[in-house]
Amino acid sequence: MSDITIDGETVAATAGDNLGALLHRLGDARLRATLSGAPRGLFCGMGTCFDCVVLVDGKPARACLTAIRPGMVVERQGGQP
Repeated sequence: MSDITIDGETVAATAGDNLGALLHRLGDARLRATLSGAPRGLFCGMGTCFDCVVLVDGKPARACLTAIRPGMVVERQGGQP
C-alpha cells in the first residue's frame, strides 16, 4: 500500500491502481463543480470527457486516466460536501 493525499486527508492506496476507481470506492466521486456549481464526477471512465478533472501534484489530470503514485497529492475542484 502507498499513502496519497486527497483534499488534505491521507488515504491508503495501491500504486498503479486507477485514481478514478479509488475515489469511487471511497464513496464520494464528486470531483469538480461546473460554473453553475453542479457537482461532476466520473462519467465516461475512459478519458473522452473531462468531467473527472482534478489537480494531481498541482497539475490538471483526468482521474480516470491517472495511475496512483506513492505520495501524490490530489485536490478536487469543487462539488464537495
